[in-house]
Amino acid sequence: MAASPTTAPLPRFARRAPLPPSPRMPRALQTIGWLTRPFQFVERARAQYGDMFTMHIARDTFVVLSDPADVKQVFTGDPAIYHAGVSNIILLPFLGSKSVLLLDGAQHLSQRRLLLPPFHGEKMRRHVDLMAEIAEREVASWPRGVPFKAHPHMQKVTLEVIMRIVFGIDEGDPRLAELRTRLRTFLESTASSRELRKLLFYGPEKADRKRIFAHVLDPVDDIIGRVIADHRKRDDLAERDDVLSMLLLARHEDGAPMDDVELRDELVTLLVAGHETTATALAWALERLTRHPAALERLTEEVRAGAGDEYVDGVIRETLRLRPVIPFVGRKLSEPQTIGGWDLPAGVRVAPSIHLVHRRPDIYPDPAAFRPERWLGVRPNPYTFLPFGGGIRRCLGASFAETEMRAVLAAIVGQVRLRPAVPESERVGRRVITLVPGRGAEIIAT
Repeated sequence: MAASPTTAPLPRFARRAPLPPSPRMPRALQTIGWLTRPFQFVERARAQYGDMFTMHIARDTFVVLSDPADVKQVFTGDPAIYHAGVSNIILLPFLGSKSVLLLDGAQHLSQRRLLLPPFHGEKMRRHVDLMAEIAEREVASWPRGVPFKAHPHMQKVTLEVIMRIVFGIDEGDPRLAELRTRLRTFLESTASSRELRKLLFYGPEKADRKRIFAHVLDPVDDIIGRVIADHRKRDDLAERDDVLSMLLLARHEDGAPMDDVELRDELVTLLVAGHETTATALAWALERLTRHPAALERLTEEVRAGAGDEYVDGVIRETLRLRPVIPFVGRKLSEPQTIGGWDLPAGVRVAPSIHLVHRRPDIYPDPAAFRPERWLGVRPNPYTFLPFGGGIRRCLGASFAETEMRAVLAAIVGQVRLRPAVPESERVGRRVITLVPGRGAEIIAT
């Protein structure tokens, strides 16, 4: 394993411990540190302990990895040993047990095979015009010359994209307003600190079994069930481009269609994974761009001149490098594994740290600087650039998210000029598992 250029090797005696070293503070204080200052917490731990260390957070223990060689071992390891589904168990009460994010092994592969086609190739590119139309309509409603929070506006855009492209609710459909209201209420409830405290108190499996979140889930499950039922009655599914129509036509290897529970769980998964994460990434892009006027000006000029997507792609990648929406990737070991010189027992959760990998100076010179041009002519390495995870569990909507970000950013800078509401950068805040701009990405549009 290559040693980090910023850390010294651990003393020989330390490697006899069952797990890599951990910050010397109680589990409760580690949890508070991780929740309130996630980037600083892991940076301090790496500075003290090296590229592998242990965190005790809430009910779980994680071995954090930040060496690309270790990340590669996890991403290319046998999925029968490196379980990702169980690492996402915190989402069980909301997504449901048939969500592709919570499945492992053959079940995961089967469900992933059904979900991949709508998010790739020509089927995905057909949605670009609609994404741009939704974004342009939203930007036209923005206030001019006064500060406002961009994050909620990005949430409105991505929710509209989900409703139209994933749920297949057409403009003018009387259910659109009801679906919008119920989904927004569901998303806000699941991101609230009150619901997070309940989730941490009960644990995900008990919360799911006792239906602790029924007041949040039942209204959205009701309307999703009606949308599925109405789609099943359509005779034009083969001509439609929305994801739900394509899933209704999909078949398992035995020829069986997806049942209503599968469809519900996957639609909610696509909603949760594709709404909040993309909206947050867009908000961070605006936060970073407004504090780097040269990059913003270049992006604006190239978009308005129709100069292609290379620079906007650089902006997207640099935003995701510096401000990853999800802090790490999780796997639970079903068998003992040796990683980075440590003999880790079965049951351990290993967690490649997206933030720490993205801040390595041996890979990204001047790693704290926002420089979209560092990506020009560069193909991302899957073991050093991992905002969407990696390996067989890489986010199946990654291309969709990047396409949406490209369309939305182009719509924004094509219509307005931007500047920050205040000069100071925004601190990292938290909405359950996503890391968001602390002040909501406050900007001024003119």
